[in-house]
Amino acid sequence: MINKEEFLKKDRLIKGITSDGHIKITVVKSTDVVKEAKRRHNLSLLNTILLGRSLTGGMLLASNLKGEERINMRLEGNGPIGHLSVEATSNGEIRGYSMHPEVELDYDQTDNIGEGLGVGVLSFSKVLYNEAQPITGTVELIKGDVNSDIAHYLMQSEQVPSAISIDVGIDENGEVTEAGGLLIQAMPGADDSIKTQLEDNVKSMLPLPVRFQQDEYIDDIMHSVMKPMSVKELDRYPVHFFCRCNRKRFKNALALVSLEDLEEMKDDGQELVCHFCGERYNVSRDEIRKIISDAKVRMN
Repeated sequence: MINKEEFLKKDRLIKGITSDGHIKITVVKSTDVVKEAKRRHNLSLLNTILLGRSLTGGMLLASNLKGEERINMRLEGNGPIGHLSVEATSNGEIRGYSMHPEVELDYDQTDNIGEGLGVGVLSFSKVLYNEAQPITGTVELIKGDVNSDIAHYLMQSEQVPSAISIDVGIDENGEVTEAGGLLIQAMPGADDSIKTQLEDNVKSMLPLPVRFQQDEYIDDIMHSVMKPMSVKELDRYPVHFFCRCNRKRFKNALALVSLEDLEEMKDDGQELVCHFCGERYNVSRDEIRKIISDAKVRMN
């Protein structure tokens, strides 16, 4: 059984708004989420930072949704990573992967982690209630560091003045120390001087991993960053790396494969891997033969 201190330090997200309704803030602690992604995908240092930031940013962006609504974000470039993909819901579920989780940069030649993604685009979509099609947007990658790219997307596609800070702390052994992010958004009617003050607050604050290591809670960070304005809490909930894949879904997907391809699989069985979480599912040759048999029955 965990005590109160341990409970408060678990990964979670908090949302707040100023009393005049002009400024919204979201703060998330994502340490265990990033550690779980690193473990599941055996991420390199470069991928741990960039996918960790993407997962954290995805949770911030999904916090404005409702229920089972979800966001999909893909950062794709000509760098060695290829692309990063993230999916998140407003109930705290987040999953994601890197196309090339093992790649690393030569840090004797560069200290710019944005070269991992290189030149490319950020594609974003929201699956919303009462919308027949996802709402989508695409912008170019500005720096490939995730922070700058999400901020650019918010300004260009959603036209919302925003200040965002996302980071993943790494120790001398390459292990994740803490991770988290915050997002401040100005609503219509917000005073320009207040927006400038809050932007300065974000730029001058200690990195979030450091603040978490100093035992600051997401509540403390939310209130300190918003000074001199007071903030009331709107919502809070736990966040976790979670994938809804399962063996049955993968078997059902095999039923959509062409009969010719299934015939090639029937003597060996198949190991199917979920890109998002790395979970592996084995489908035996007898199961594949049953899928083939059922397919032939449907064709007759």
